[in-house]
Amino acid sequence: MTEKRQILVGEGLFTWPSDKPKLIATHCKSCGDYFFPKSFTCHNPKCKEKQVEEVTLSQRGKLWSYSVLYYPPPPPFVPRDPFEPIPIAEVEIPEGLKIIGMMEGIKPKDIKIGMTLELTVGTLYTDKNGNDVIGWKFTPVKA
Repeated sequence: MTEKRQILVGEGLFTWPSDKPKLIATHCKSCGDYFFPKSFTCHNPKCKEKQVEEVTLSQRGKLWSYSVLYYPPPPPFVPRDPFEPIPIAEVEIPEGLKIIGMMEGIKPKDIKIGMTLELTVGTLYTDKNGNDVIGWKFTPVKA
């Protein structure tokens, strides 16, 4: 019997393991822009110097937009049985970026534009070998 493992959805996307995970991005010290996922250069065409550094992003942001996935996603995702709708959030963080990720800990009917969400890390899906694929998600902040 194979042991269940945790596999990151991608290397270098977020701090892990961590009690307070953060997304890893690029900040241009020349023009001030941020880029996620992190990059080796500044992508602002007006930036002349393109001096970049690796930074972590804010853990909280405001719900900008969302959608709800009402049908099981295609492979490589292996949906939970029984399948439950998956809210997908677009979260605006203080650095000016909008980050997309799954939401958990809330029912679709309770989602409100502008609500405060916090970054967390957890299982996005289970792969065909039974391993948990770990990635970032967003959860509502209790008022």
